[in-house]
Amino acid sequence: MKLVLLALFLVAVILASIVLGRYSISLDAWRHFLLHPGNSDVAAQVLLRVRLPRILGGLLIGAGLSVSGGAYQGLFRNPLISPDILGASAGAGIGAAIAILLGCGAPAIQAISFLGGLAAVGATCFVAGRVRLGNDPVLAMVLSGVMMASICEALISLTKTVADPEDKLPAITFWLMGSLSSINATSLVWLLILIPLGIVVLMVMRWKLNVLSMGEEEAASLGVDTRKARWLIVLSATMLTTAAVSVSGMIGWVGLVIPHLARMIVGPNYKVLLPASILLGGSYMLLVDDLSRSAMASEIPLGILTHLIGAPFFLYLLIRTRQGWA
Repeated sequence: MKLVLLALFLVAVILASIVLGRYSISLDAWRHFLLHPGNSDVAAQVLLRVRLPRILGGLLIGAGLSVSGGAYQGLFRNPLISPDILGASAGAGIGAAIAILLGCGAPAIQAISFLGGLAAVGATCFVAGRVRLGNDPVLAMVLSGVMMASICEALISLTKTVADPEDKLPAITFWLMGSLSSINATSLVWLLILIPLGIVVLMVMRWKLNVLSMGEEEAASLGVDTRKARWLIVLSATMLTTAAVSVSGMIGWVGLVIPHLARMIVGPNYKVLLPASILLGGSYMLLVDDLSRSAMASEIPLGILTHLIGAPFFLYLLIRTRQGWA
């Protein structure tokens, strides 16, 4: 029943997102567009070329970040884990910064950003495989991810230092702050391939996430191949994170806050926690984007809003939730 209510809430948010914006579109215009899809008036063009791609992209990005965050929190058994814990976001950021510095177009920026995120997580896993911290692979991965993210952030600062302050530096800075304004048909194809694929894998792995959240030894005693399951979850969550960041830029706190909120609503069972994270993540991203493009005359970068909203809300969750997180 709770999932049904969350789904209805998402539908309401989608309808609101269709109407809101600098160019006001009524629901009657939306109904007319559905009945006459070949219509070429201004409202139809805004819906078809701008608003609908942005809404669908926001849904996919919010769902992807939320699901990957929830999966990482269960895998690493830590409520403070976010999707960028292994350096995926920072790696995608340096990839995009380099691509912008080289003057690449939007598709190339997305591709290089995606590869940068994968490379950063691959380097994290390579280092973690050669670190021995009391035979604790999870701790080794987390510490290696923190190190890799720090290196990537330093490289991002280096690219900003050498970038042209009149052209490339503003583009890099704006990209790093996050936005859905660049979403187009090419971006949607990219997201529609990678985000559902990663979500499906994690949905299939839900029962293993339940077991892994109890600890490696308990999972192994129940017959779970913990090493294989861990790498499959990391690969899927990394693909979700890097795909989202390569299109939207670095949007923080979504994968940290939304799984907590979902856990408060439906409980820690991943059978319902992941679907709830999908619905809540999509709703949250659309609401923040609506605020981004409606609050001021110029669009506010999403990264700013997610930090301003996410950090105080997460503090509220910590104060309100006095029992264990899982």
